[in-house]
Amino acid sequence: MPRQDRLPPMQALTMFESAARLASFTAAARELGSTQPAVSQRIVQLEETLGAPLFERGHRGVTLTEDGARLFEAVRHALDTIRLATADIRARRTRQTLTLSTDFGFATYWLMPRLSQFKALMPDVDVKIITSQNVFDPSHNQADIAIAFGDEDADWTARGAVKLFPERVTPVCSPAFLAAHPQLRTPADLTTLPLLHLEPTQPARWLSWADWFAAQGLDAPAAHRGITFNSFTLVAHAAIMGQGVALGWAPLVDELLATGQLVEPVDTPVVTERGYLLVTQRAATPVIHAFRQWLLGECGLDAE
Repeated sequence: MPRQDRLPPMQALTMFESAARLASFTAAARELGSTQPAVSQRIVQLEETLGAPLFERGHRGVTLTEDGARLFEAVRHALDTIRLATADIRARRTRQTLTLSTDFGFATYWLMPRLSQFKALMPDVDVKIITSQNVFDPSHNQADIAIAFGDEDADWTARGAVKLFPERVTPVCSPAFLAAHPQLRTPADLTTLPLLHLEPTQPARWLSWADWFAAQGLDAPAAHRGITFNSFTLVAHAAIMGQGVALGWAPLVDELLATGQLVEPVDTPVVTERGYLLVTQRAATPVIHAFRQWLLGECGLDAE
């Protein structure tokens, strides 16, 4: 015995919906690119499957029976839902998209405040941002464009990488923290204060407090005096909250310094050969090209 909830064939339901809506097998055949006998046969098979007549046949066309009207309402609703879903999928597939990969700090403190400017230039582009603190691996990164932190070595150059900013690092803290420690005037004074650390990687990817003290000719204090975070956004937030002194990377802390949320207790920046690099992962589509042009302009670099 067939299951009572087994669905009829989709082609039969489509022909039924068209015939019911147009009140004509002939008109349904014309709409579906079929023939009147084929439509009639499918609907007869559908009626036999359901065990109930769906149409009253007449010389001037067809009208729905009570069961036919009930089925028509259900089929019409289901097909409308399917049409809306497929139209949405097609629309999203045809929309221009841009997938960007970077780290938490750059996304939070540099990119996000400026992203609305790019969206204003290209409002029809869907932008997807992927953040990670992991080492950038071009072979596994699926983004169209990456803004990665690292060394501008031969491999980066071969991939057409463009350096956006060098690694420039300076101590930062909240104004309240500085006011509470008026003795803080020189790099050596930092050795006795709580320091905020960004969790190191192996191999080292960015400047650490030990590196910064070494550049000042000083020994770094024991790490247990401070707090370590695995994200620069947490480091910066802790500094804003007055939890200690952090290393601030330009240009990530530029806005925080400009608005007075952070201050530089000592003016002793350290600059390295590393920095943020722009890497294009895909062929230069118009969207990718437009984003590169905009980004280079925002960084004060000549557009290509």
